[in-house]
Amino acid sequence: MSLQSLIATGTKVWLDGVEPSDVKKNRAWGVTGATSNPIIISDIIKLGHFDNRITELVEQGREDDAIAWVLDDELVKSAQQVFLPAWEQARGNDGYVSFELDPLIEDEARPLPHAERVRRYVEFGKKWSAGHKNRMIKVPATPAGLDALEELAAAGVTINVTLIFSTRQYKIARDNVWRGAQRRKDGLNNFKSVYSIFVSRLDVYTEKQVPELSPAAQGQVGIVNVKRIWRFNQDFWRDKKLRLNQEIVFASTGVKKPTDPPDKYVEALAGSDIETNPPATNEAVQKLNKQYARNIDKMPPDSVLKEIDQKVDVAKMERVLMEEGVKKFSDPQHALLKLIAEKRAQLAPAK
Repeated sequence: MSLQSLIATGTKVWLDGVEPSDVKKNRAWGVTGATSNPIIISDIIKLGHFDNRITELVEQGREDDAIAWVLDDELVKSAQQVFLPAWEQARGNDGYVSFELDPLIEDEARPLPHAERVRRYVEFGKKWSAGHKNRMIKVPATPAGLDALEELAAAGVTINVTLIFSTRQYKIARDNVWRGAQRRKDGLNNFKSVYSIFVSRLDVYTEKQVPELSPAAQGQVGIVNVKRIWRFNQDFWRDKKLRLNQEIVFASTGVKKPTDPPDKYVEALAGSDIETNPPATNEAVQKLNKQYARNIDKMPPDSVLKEIDQKVDVAKMERVLMEEGVKKFSDPQHALLKLIAEKRAQLAPAK
């Protein structure tokens, strides 16, 4: 099967989702990790699967925000149990489920001072990681998120730095995490970190913002960007002599153009580190039943690389995509809280 072929190239495949039936199905296909977000929890609530649990939490006097975090925590714990054998087999090098910290820390509708944002990332990161073997804490590569990384790493938190679009963000994140890791009281034996580089969103951006790219270069910017960052990451950690791998997560791997093959990014990035794929992407890859080969260290022709470097303003691209990305984090959290409030009203008569 295709996913097994992809894994055989050296890629770890994770699921972008924690819906229990998806987790079970993907685990049977060889998938070894997962990640959560508010949209996933909202979709499960809409199906009515949490009605009884929400009723219990309402009767306990929990507010909507608290209910959201209880449900998120329970879903992630459930997925962690499924992937724990993979974590044990890999001795901590795989088998993780990522838990997203409160997206409303970055909500521009109710802005917080920078120092308060940093403080909350550190506080919540420690809280939601405590007592978990195979849970990663997702921290976005916003200014506050980046500034929280050193303290979180020093405290022993296993971190997934997410919402990375540029080499600049990656290097700051990596350096901050490494600086903190070296302060750990229990040493570096169990130090693990990953850096989620978003891929397809860059190609959506260039199609709109850089239409002058040639057909050969258009649709390749996300792949080129992440492969370059992957190489930087390989070079940086090579001489650190760590027991566990510090890896790149290839995120946003679902295609956005209907004319693209569903495994465009999956195939281009095969051969190393971690691909976190949406359920539909893993489904499509599994059905393709094709053989994959290592492509992670293969680049487009020099002429394409030169064109991309000349025509794409990386600083502008990062700024625009970060603005969109933060909104895509906070809006679903608002929608989740609204949905729980609606459920509270619907379920109240049934008490």
